[in-house]
Amino acid sequence: MKALILAAGRGTRLGQLTENKNKCLIKIGGKPLITYSLDCVVKTPVSEIVIVVGHMAEEIIKTLGDNYKGKPIKYVFQPEQKGLVHAIDCAKDALDKNDFMLMLGDELMKNPRHLEMIKKFREESPTAICGMVRVESPDLIKKTFTIIQGENNQIFRLIEKPTHPFGNLMGTGNCIFKNEILSYIPKTPISWQRKEKELVDLIQCAIDDGKLVKSFIICDRYFNINSPEEIKEIKSYFAHL
Repeated sequence: MKALILAAGRGTRLGQLTENKNKCLIKIGGKPLITYSLDCVVKTPVSEIVIVVGHMAEEIIKTLGDNYKGKPIKYVFQPEQKGLVHAIDCAKDALDKNDFMLMLGDELMKNPRHLEMIKKFREESPTAICGMVRVESPDLIKKTFTIIQGENNQIFRLIEKPTHPFGNLMGTGNCIFKNEILSYIPKTPISWQRKEKELVDLIQCAIDDGKLVKSFIICDRYFNINSPEEIKEIKSYFAHL
């Protein structure tokens, strides 16, 4: 298994904060944001880290180098920022037919459970496991996605940025996939809203084809940095630790 970390985005909603810096390198708690994802990876048995870069790619490569705490790093360039599914497609050759754990370079978690999620993946052998988090405010779910699931956490439907969220489960950027998920990229429809292929639609294609997809509570609290307000929130959170 490899870890695939997506870090190519421009972070335009962060304004001046990302004019001369990739948002994954914004310092939170004294260290670059992407290193929180990397620190999760080094606690797992994944063999290699693949990082998809784009905007200010050289800055990330110079900062991280070719190894992070004993895990080798390989870089893949995404020439155009066309969303997560396009980024995954760009990394297809680097993944080299391995299963992979997807992560984002602009997120942070409280009490992450990646090792446990990998164990569940190996025990139950689904095509995908989606990392979820329980939230108190349904409005938070509007920023990512939610799911409809049945017994034993089997997912039947994923809903991207629901207008009227139900339940208390919010999707994160953390999933584990069998390599076969890549075969569904050509079948994934282009979203009429964002004009790009969405991760939830890629996973839904596998579900609609009869593949087993499950959910897993990946952490106690989840931050995805997309605005100055979210940076203030996360820095405030760290100040009280």
